[in-house]
Amino acid sequence: MIDPSWLNDPGWPFLRLSEEQLLEEQSKRGFDNKTHTWVPDPDEGFVIGKIDGEDGEKLNVTLPKGDKKTVPKLECQEINPAKFEKTEDMSNLTFLNEASVLHNLKQRYSSMIIYTYSGLFLVFINPYKMLPIYTDSVASMFVNRRRNEMPPHLFAVSDLAYRNMISNHENQSMLITGESGAGKTENTKKVISYFARIGASTKSDGKKQQSSLEEQIVEANPAIEAFGNGATNRNYNSSRYGKFIRIHFSSNGKLVGGDIEHYLLEKSRVIKQGPGERSFHIFYQIMVNAGLRKQLKLDDDIKKYKFVSLAETTVPGMDDKAEFDCTDNAFNVMGFSKDEKEGLYKTCAAIMHMGEMKFKQKPREEQAEADDIAEATLACELFGINVEKFIDALLKPQVKVGTEWVSRGQTLQQVEWSVGSLSMAIYARMFDWVIKRCNKTLSTSKDGAAHYIGVLDIAGFEIFDRNSFEQLWINFVNEKLQQFFNHHMFVLEQEEYKREEIQWTFIDFGLDLQSCIELIEKPLGIISMLDEECIVPKASDQSYVEKLNNQHLGKHPNFLKPKPVKGKPLDADFAIVHYAGTVNYSAAAWLDKNKDPLNDTAVSVLKTASKDSSIYKFWEEYKTAVDKEEDEKRGKATETKKKGKSGQFMTVSNMYRESLNNLLSMLHSTQPHFIRCIIPNEKKTSGLVEAPLVLNQLTCNGVLEGIRICRKGFPNRMLFPEFRQRYAILAADAAQISDLKGSADKMCEHIVKEGKLTPDDYRIGNTKVFFRAGVLAKMEELRDAALTVIVKKFQCECRAYLARCERQRREMLGENIEVIQENIRKWLVLRGWPWYRLYSRIKPMLKGLQKNAEFKEIEKRMKAAEEREKELDQRASQLQTQLNQQKEEYENLRANYTNQQAALERRNAEIKKLDAELHQTTIKLEDIEKESVQKIRELEKQNKDALEKAALERKALETEIQRSRREAQEAQLQLAMQQEQNNVLLQQKKASEQSQYEAIDQLELMKTKNERIEDQKKKLVEELDCMEERLQAEKRYKEEANREKRKLENELKQVHDKADMALKQAKQADDECRRLEQEIAQWRNRSHDDANLITRLQQNIRQLMTRIEEIESELDVEIRQKQRADKLRMEVQAEVESLQQQLAEANGQLDMHIHVNKDRQHQLEILQNEIMKRNAFHENHLAELCSKQWITVNNLRNLSQHAQFLENEVNHVLDLRKNTVANGKPLQRSMTANDDFYKHSNTEFRP
Repeated sequence: MIDPSWLNDPGWPFLRLSEEQLLEEQSKRGFDNKTHTWVPDPDEGFVIGKIDGEDGEKLNVTLPKGDKKTVPKLECQEINPAKFEKTEDMSNLTFLNEASVLHNLKQRYSSMIIYTYSGLFLVFINPYKMLPIYTDSVASMFVNRRRNEMPPHLFAVSDLAYRNMISNHENQSMLITGESGAGKTENTKKVISYFARIGASTKSDGKKQQSSLEEQIVEANPAIEAFGNGATNRNYNSSRYGKFIRIHFSSNGKLVGGDIEHYLLEKSRVIKQGPGERSFHIFYQIMVNAGLRKQLKLDDDIKKYKFVSLAETTVPGMDDKAEFDCTDNAFNVMGFSKDEKEGLYKTCAAIMHMGEMKFKQKPREEQAEADDIAEATLACELFGINVEKFIDALLKPQVKVGTEWVSRGQTLQQVEWSVGSLSMAIYARMFDWVIKRCNKTLSTSKDGAAHYIGVLDIAGFEIFDRNSFEQLWINFVNEKLQQFFNHHMFVLEQEEYKREEIQWTFIDFGLDLQSCIELIEKPLGIISMLDEECIVPKASDQSYVEKLNNQHLGKHPNFLKPKPVKGKPLDADFAIVHYAGTVNYSAAAWLDKNKDPLNDTAVSVLKTASKDSSIYKFWEEYKTAVDKEEDEKRGKATETKKKGKSGQFMTVSNMYRESLNNLLSMLHSTQPHFIRCIIPNEKKTSGLVEAPLVLNQLTCNGVLEGIRICRKGFPNRMLFPEFRQRYAILAADAAQISDLKGSADKMCEHIVKEGKLTPDDYRIGNTKVFFRAGVLAKMEELRDAALTVIVKKFQCECRAYLARCERQRREMLGENIEVIQENIRKWLVLRGWPWYRLYSRIKPMLKGLQKNAEFKEIEKRMKAAEEREKELDQRASQLQTQLNQQKEEYENLRANYTNQQAALERRNAEIKKLDAELHQTTIKLEDIEKESVQKIRELEKQNKDALEKAALERKALETEIQRSRREAQEAQLQLAMQQEQNNVLLQQKKASEQSQYEAIDQLELMKTKNERIEDQKKKLVEELDCMEERLQAEKRYKEEANREKRKLENELKQVHDKADMALKQAKQADDECRRLEQEIAQWRNRSHDDANLITRLQQNIRQLMTRIEEIESELDVEIRQKQRADKLRMEVQAEVESLQQQLAEANGQLDMHIHVNKDRQHQLEILQNEIMKRNAFHENHLAELCSKQWITVNNLRNLSQHAQFLENEVNHVLDLRKNTVANGKPLQRSMTANDDFYKHSNTEFRP
């Protein structure tokens, strides 16, 4: 499961895309397998082509830029479904082809997701920038996580290896390969750091020592890199050697030590470098330290020393001074002494001085002489040897002729070659010593090692314009490693087929590469014939090539005549068909490189240095011809070829082959994990992918080879539940079967009956359904087609439902419009109705009638509060009773606990006594076991050493016999041509026969020794049986003691459990009592506060009600008096209504404050003050109302007077009308009294 906190880590976006991002990527893709295809492109590798039509076996396609093209179908490759876009494991791709692999890697790399699985491979693409995916927080994500739970990462593979080692008790290995600059070394560092972190000890007493070991394992890399890494055109920190780092762990997974093996050191870089490159870093690091430069007698200008300045002397982005400090610190961490460090620096400086040694050719002689000995003197001073002897050894080395040692003259060219060879040999010996010295530091605590994890960092397959001896060996190593991977991969694959019980014929895909491997390593192969040619007199590179052609050309399918590369001259002698492609090889200087001739006389001079000096330690184990002769004179047996490295015994090919065999033996004894590193471009630019370069590396790294193998099997598989869930739509009836396997089988049969699949396209296992390559894409297409039909039907139903809903909506809308129109018409009629207008005026006055209902509601609430207070009192009394009972139970439990504690102490005393007796018995038993195991180990070691020694001696003797026979055959064939050497050959033959007799005697002697060892072994086995019987007796006694101990522990545990339960119950009772007391106190406080608040509110309400009643009575009286003046009465009523609304608002605010006071007791005083303010406000309003009432009464009186006046006026008018009619005079009115009245009324009356 993914931890949500990981999503916030800055490194997570570079590990896995979110589901939303993946869906967006898939939806953006504008092509599919039906209408598009992958078309080869020389620049992009493959591009998307839109299929316009078919023309027989060809396709007419439109390229992304709009170009039309016709391409053969066989050259086109199928496109995977969109669901596989940016997939984390490319082995799950439906169509396993080069185009799909390249596209997936490019898409992931564009998002800076640099790790991708390809089956058993983990593919890494160099990002050329730092990403936050190696931090401690990211590393902690992968600890104890399964591979399928987490995104692809180096830490995931590392953790899998670590867990497999712990759980399976099996050694593990991690094979990291790739071209220079692909990131092998950096990945190796990260792996080692992860193991150092996960295997760190947590013990406090050993923390200091253990952390030192972890630091040493991590710091071993910088120390070795300074001597083994150099700058190339592709990589400024390129490892020019291969290494196998073994990290040892104890049985519980803790780090206990490590060691390092190295392979194929490019020592030629010491004396020459290609354009844009430079030699090993250490030469340039010692030049930036002024004090060290002076101590080593080096000039300030590095250009003066040609060995290290043939090309570049600085590297962009690399600070040699800081790197030197890092190297020196790494030496300190690794425990190098000051003398050891100075010895290394002196040796490097001496090699630089050797490159400046001057020689010249003597006139008319085949002899060179020294031209200037200044630099030679400086070199010899640093070596601690005599300069004259050293120069003499270079100019006139000694060789053995017969039984005499004579000096042989050297030409200028031979001397310069000898100086270069010696410089390379010195550096190689120094590098080997540095590795051994680091191993000595790392192996100090390796005694407790149970298992190890090996990390192999080695160059990948190389195909250059000119390939020589070094490329042959690198490619041969990769051929063997690829064979190892093929065998391992399909052993695991076919074991799964066996577990799932599906029909499958076993195929050993390792045999696919066997033909090429046999061509190189078998007798009469390329390496074997090269070794033989090295001992043939007057042999040359050309004669070697001729023998190869005669032996293999036209006879072996993997040996071809070289073909020139277009636009480049042919510089090759033969070609070999490797799994990664056909490689042209040039055999120039192969014999010299294989023999690696070394000036033994110069080496003897180097060994005259002080035994404490570094140069002596480098050559201490080397045996020159003189040393071997002296050993023979002293009667010592001649050591095997491993001790010496001269051309007489051990060729470079033999050493390489032996190292490779040892490496493969170790790998075969481990469970391997594969990491393939890819360089995306040669411009060192982040985010840029050069497709041809990446495809070439995928081929050379074996990724495409693994895909080719996958195609032959069943690469895609699904568990039964997942298969049924995803494809139930294709066979719904069969998917309903409860049995998962039966359901999957019936579903597949149904699909086959419909003609959509064939029986060979799939296999039904015990838990999974297996598919051949490409079948899963067909299943996806069938599923998409079925989903399309269902979705179309669903869309139809949805559209019909929406149409019905829309129709119903419109019908309801029409009805609603008619209702609204009808209501508007009625309103227009109603608003002019006098009675409605009267109702609208009277309605606000009805609100006062609601007050009685509110008062009743408040009284009801008061009663409920009083009842609740009574219930709380009853509850408090009940809780008090329970509290008393809990206290009594607590006292009883405390008494029981005291008694049980006393019994427990007595039992503890008895257990301690038994533990002491058991401890003494255990110690005795362990001593006996250690003694027996030690004896067994000693016996096994003696037996193993004897057998190994016998086997080695037998192998050496057999080799000597074969060699002698071969020399005798060659002597017979060349008898006519070499009459001068007849006597010598006869002597050699006699010597070989004598050695054969001695070998046979030694074999007999070894058989006798073996028999004697077997007798001793039988005796020791008998002793071992006795010890085992004693051990079994002790074990039985120990088991009885353990049973008694477990019984007592169980009883003790029960007592502890009872005591803990009693304490827990007592604590719960205390907590419950405290909680109930607090609750009672809270309820009491609340009830008192509520009662006080209710009392005060009742008083305020009564006062307000009294005042309101008084106002209403007065208003009623006044209303009855104003019935004659309707307009004025309505205005007064409006004012009264306004006052009532304000009063209602005041009451509402009062109610709100009442509820707030119940929840917020601490605001009670504030609320009281607010109520008082409100009361004062209402009193003021009432006063204003009274004043308005007085004004209204006055107005009513004035209206009464005015009505009386009007009546008088009416009577007066009527009288005048009568008089006018009787007398015939016009009507006149006296305005004096009326005017005075209106003036008065306008002053006093304001309606």
